[in-house]
Amino acid sequence: MKAAVYHRYGPPSVLQYTEVVEPRPAKGEIRIRVKACEATKGDCELRSFHFAVKWFLVPLRMVLGVRKPRRTILGGYVAGTIDALGEGVTQFNIGDEVYGSTQLRLGGYGQFVCVPQTYTMVKKPENLSFADAASVPLGGLNAIHFMTLADIQPGQRVLINGAGGSIGSFALQIAKLKGAHVTAVDAARKADFLRNLGADAVLDYREKPFYETTEHPFDVILNMVAQGRFKNFVSALTDTGCYLMANPRLGDMVRAAWLNRTGRRRAVFAFAGETREELQQLSLWLAEGQIKPVVDKIFPLKDAALAHQHVEAEDRLGTIVLEHPGDD
Repeated sequence: MKAAVYHRYGPPSVLQYTEVVEPRPAKGEIRIRVKACEATKGDCELRSFHFAVKWFLVPLRMVLGVRKPRRTILGGYVAGTIDALGEGVTQFNIGDEVYGSTQLRLGGYGQFVCVPQTYTMVKKPENLSFADAASVPLGGLNAIHFMTLADIQPGQRVLINGAGGSIGSFALQIAKLKGAHVTAVDAARKADFLRNLGADAVLDYREKPFYETTEHPFDVILNMVAQGRFKNFVSALTDTGCYLMANPRLGDMVRAAWLNRTGRRRAVFAFAGETREELQQLSLWLAEGQIKPVVDKIFPLKDAALAHQHVEAEDRLGTIVLEHPGDD
């Protein structure tokens, strides 16, 4: 099969489109003929082994490969058609159109990927293309996780810092679905895009920090950016507000533990479980048109390096998706 692979850490150019051995499903596994896969910031970080948050680098490198990657095919969020079943599979059938997460198995940059039937994989909503579906799991699952943790109520004021990315764009939509007033923070060029997703107010982070405007206080703040001072976010909350940290630094995790013990405000940094139940809820909302996928650009798999350059430029409106060739 064809795949975009990398055998050393480095810039996008380390990704090479080549022929590799086609996987076969083991007992309890399904094999997916991948039609589309999101090219994520996480993929770029794994490829370069350069992460905005540093505290987990040593254990992660031990798992993924010290000098070179153990898993040479990236891609954790896919959409495609099941074309083979391992022994004992009962939850899916050949021909099912599915989408979801391959977890740390990755493999989405290949034409085929095998995963256990118990992974977070569900049937694709009929109204979505494969490219649209592949753009959902990362952003959608993380967004629903954080919005659930915040327990958003109708009329609450929510701020999303970094609202123009994959997770931020879904968090914005889910917060609006729950009846919140949403302020989106990102670059000025994304203003129309964010308003079209439902943002009530859009702030340009380059113009003035949100905590220096008259917009606050907020009941909930979701920070997608691994920057900024902890106290500035907390100071912009109401007396009982919740600060959600998607990319927590070690020092901020310590500050959060202290805050949660000593005050009415709280700070949360629990990582998303990416459950099948959450993906099924997203599927329902997508099928009903209550939320929508946001795909910025689609690249052919052979141009994975170019897709990574686009992701790393931080200039996208939504997600970047890789589409796979047919049977070539």
